[in-house]
Amino acid sequence: MPLMDIAALTDLIEVARGRKPADLCLRNARIVNVFTGEIHSAHLGVHQGRVVGWGDYRGGEEVDLRGSYVAPGFIDGHLHLESTLLSPRECARAVLPHGTTAVVLDPHEIANVLGLPGVRALIQASEGLPVDFFFMLPSCVPASPLDPSAAVLRGADLHTLRGHPRVLGLAEMMNFPGLLHGDPEVLEKIVLFQDSIVDGHCPKLSGMELNAYRSCGISSDHETTTLAEALEKLSKGMILMIREGSQSKDMAALIAAVTDTTWPRCLFVSDDRHPTDLLREGHMDHVVNRAMALGMDPVRAIALASWTTAQAFGLRGRGALAPGYAADFSVSPTLSPWKPCLVFKDGRCVARDGECCGLGEPPDDTILESLPSPMAVGRVDPNDLRVPAEGKQLRVIGVREGSLITDHLVLPATIRDNAAVCDPERDLLKIVVFDRYRSGQAPARPAVGFVRGFGLREGALASTVAHDSHHLIAVGAEDEAIVRAVRAVADSRGGLSVSSSTAVIAHLPLPVAGLMSLQPLEEVCRGLEEVTEAAHALGSSLKHPFMALSFLALPVIPALKMTSRGLVDVERFQSVPLFV
Repeated sequence: MPLMDIAALTDLIEVARGRKPADLCLRNARIVNVFTGEIHSAHLGVHQGRVVGWGDYRGGEEVDLRGSYVAPGFIDGHLHLESTLLSPRECARAVLPHGTTAVVLDPHEIANVLGLPGVRALIQASEGLPVDFFFMLPSCVPASPLDPSAAVLRGADLHTLRGHPRVLGLAEMMNFPGLLHGDPEVLEKIVLFQDSIVDGHCPKLSGMELNAYRSCGISSDHETTTLAEALEKLSKGMILMIREGSQSKDMAALIAAVTDTTWPRCLFVSDDRHPTDLLREGHMDHVVNRAMALGMDPVRAIALASWTTAQAFGLRGRGALAPGYAADFSVSPTLSPWKPCLVFKDGRCVARDGECCGLGEPPDDTILESLPSPMAVGRVDPNDLRVPAEGKQLRVIGVREGSLITDHLVLPATIRDNAAVCDPERDLLKIVVFDRYRSGQAPARPAVGFVRGFGLREGALASTVAHDSHHLIAVGAEDEAIVRAVRAVADSRGGLSVSSSTAVIAHLPLPVAGLMSLQPLEEVCRGLEEVTEAAHALGSSLKHPFMALSFLALPVIPALKMTSRGLVDVERFQSVPLFV
């Protein structure tokens, strides 16, 4: 919120005392109080973009809510903007009608592709929007020494952005093995940011190793997937980020960890949210309604999407409806479910009945348009995908619907002509990762492995959205189809593609670093629906096949992943051979 001078402060006091009319008065409101768990039936006064309180207020503008509910603006405590495939402006347009007024971003996707210039570009492109975009600086670029990205961000690089008013601290410390083993580069970042917020990322970490991780000042975790894990982390003073995104849905497993004692140290995040889900289901309102449907008290559910998030990130004057707080809120005719019909930002109506009405002039997207999209993938041949048979048993990545965690399977190989091949009848498909950053070097041969869980009967999918290094990744039932999908993505310098062995069936270009589009939300959703429907037509049983594909190269989430250098056993934190 902007600072006030004496004149503005004097004016605010007079309004709050009821001696002058407020800028805005919401009459006959039911006000959600996240401090006490109560609902107040009263008139809500708003002045100078701040809440002055509830009572017998009058306003220059008055809106009779006729008993509708008012709740503080939602704050997503951990989101990767790039996973929405949208520009900051279009992301704001997607989430604002759902009551989200602030988001805490971790831009480590674009950082892995373009380094610090990519992070600076996102900060610049998100300036002046009616959703406040705050930033946590990416702590692990690359995410792991087992899979190189295009950039390397050291502590000194990140430190250059610490003074920006929307930079809050250091984002998820994914390289917990490096931290626990005293990697100097990891520890340097902890030291440089020890007086600010440091988010965590430590799936399945427990006992004395969790003690060591927490003792470094790491405050939170969003990778918790079991109740026992949640309770241990809460007991050690960590903030529990309960994730309910498009791919990973942990709410049902973790909701019992939220009690009358623990709730102030719990909050909701989406982490990764597909644009089609934003358009059809919503954003944090969807998460809040999910919590209510699972039995959580409605006011508490709203608090975990507003007040506790603001507290966790030190966002003073946000996350509640109380005197002096920012007038960021939404209005719903019902408490449960929460269905925003009006959204206000700084006391100004910015969304009505699901449509934005206050985005102002479009920002200058020249900075995003000018960003490069590296693509060092050259000629691709089916012979590049041949896997000579070196045994009878394969390590296979097992995909789980609704989870980032994969299974480490060992299955019999299907052998033809002395090579391990795809076997769609067994849902045994090839997964291929091409290094797209080999600037000045000859293109490398792809890493090739096998995966189960996609259900493709034929064809292939390819994408440059492949967390976190964002190489070019593909999965398919036929080598020829994989090659065709890969070529389509490489030719457009990034995107999502679905191909048969003879033709490209659907393609969504992502020209901004191979991660994002500058097109409107509806057009991006239309393109994503086309590639998703094409994947389903080829047999994929996953709700979000491209989201699932995007996490299969991430070597910091158990158990087995495929990187540009081959298979990684994440639990052992080392590369492993394909054949057992």
